[in-house]
Amino acid sequence: MSDFVAALGLVMVVEGLVYGGFPALAKRLATEVLGTPEHVLRIAGLASIAAGVCVVWLVRG
Repeated sequence: MSDFVAALGLVMVVEGLVYGGFPALAKRLATEVLGTPEHVLRIAGLASIAAGVCVVWLVRG
C-alpha cells in the first residue's frame, strides 16, 4: 500500500511541475485535448497504461 501512495505522490509532483512551471503550455494542451477524437485519446491512454505497467515490472521485477 505504501508503494501505491508513493506512486500517487509522484503523479502529483509531475502534474504540479506541468501546471506550476508551464501554465500556458498546460492550457494549450488542454485545449488541444478537447479537439482530439475520442478513439485517439483512448489509444493514448491504453498505451500509457501499458508503458507504466512495463516500467513498474522492469523496476520491481
